Amino acid sequence: MSTPFLNFIKLFLPFALVLFGLQYFVTLQLFQSTIFYYSIWSIYVFHIIITLAAHLFLLFVHKNFPDKTGFTFMGMGVIKMMACVVFLIPMIQSDTINRIPDVAAFFIPYFMFLLFETIFAVRLINKD
Repeated sequence: MSTPFLNFIKLFLPFALVLFGLQYFVTLQLFQSTIFYYSIWSIYVFHIIITLAAHLFLLFVHKNFPDKTGFTFMGMGVIKMMACVVFLIPMIQSDTINRIPDVAAFFIPYFMFLLFETIFAVRLINKD
């Protein structure tokens, strides 16, 4: 593991844990009667794994092809969005009447992780 990845992990894991805790608390307190299709922990496991994989690939490309880092970041964004759709297909095809809480529970952390990843990608691109 390289130093940039360790620096990312040192900030990313606490960020993810705090975000998980906040969403878990809000879900328990404000949405007691709502039955979610996906559990909060499964959503976060998905987001954490896909964000770490995308960042590792971004670091690999930056090390070997530094001029392609920005394109890689955008491409990984598209791949992550496709993975999100695949992850959500069972919920979309289910008999769930109100999907809005499930979609919000999924995409609020998605955009928070995307913001976090974008900050690190911009820092990586601006280093050169």
